[in-house]
Amino acid sequence: MSSITIRNLDPAIKERLRVCAAERGHSMEAEARRILQAALTGAGKSPSRNLYERIHARFAPLGGVDLELPRRDPVRDPPHFD
Repeated sequence: MSSITIRNLDPAIKERLRVCAAERGHSMEAEARRILQAALTGAGKSPSRNLYERIHARFAPLGGVDLELPRRDPVRDPPHFD
């Protein structure tokens, strides 16, 4: 197994890592290892569909709604400050 040292780590990031590790009952080292494995093995892989397609797939079975669009008035001229 290899070792790695991370220098100049933001103290806020270190604290978040410590809290996450404590919540899971892991050491900070084990939590960092878990995060790296998840990030690099494809667990955080981006989905193949875009956001619209994912939202549509989730709500399409519920059916659609016809909305009445309000009437639009013509744009007014801006005021004059003469």
